[in-house]
Amino acid sequence: MLNHVVLIGRLTRDPRLARSASGTSIVSFTVAVDDSYKNANGEKSTIFMPVTVFGNRADTVAKFTHKGSLVAVDGRLVQRKYVRNKDNVEVTSTEIVANSVEFLDPKNASASAGATNVGFTPDVAPASNNNNAAQSDDFDVLEDDIPFPFD
Repeated sequence: MLNHVVLIGRLTRDPRLARSASGTSIVSFTVAVDDSYKNANGEKSTIFMPVTVFGNRADTVAKFTHKGSLVAVDGRLVQRKYVRNKDNVEVTSTEIVANSVEFLDPKNASASAGATNVGFTPDVAPASNNNNAAQSDDFDVLEDDIPFPFD
């Protein structure tokens, strides 16, 4: 059996950085991907796929991507079921847990096109639907922590 997903698309919003109770960084974002098949009217549709990144590289993804960034996501499909508190309805959620994310936009406007790999191995398994993790926009990433040079 194989569970492997590769998507190339653009972020629909700025990534959201949170920390787990143990301090592990977690970044979530949604990637808009054009479906290669056309509908009955000959129009392409767009798929909006949620992506989660765990571990040390989550900070890097949060710092160097933003709404509209072109990224390649390599990971696995995860499906969770939970009961929604407000109406006791069972909900199924599908997302990508990324093994690696590549930045496909140029580093700056004058740079030639290039891909920067921020591959990683997740430190932790995805937690159950816990939306209690605090969001944080402040984090420190040292230049030595970044797997590529930046200006």
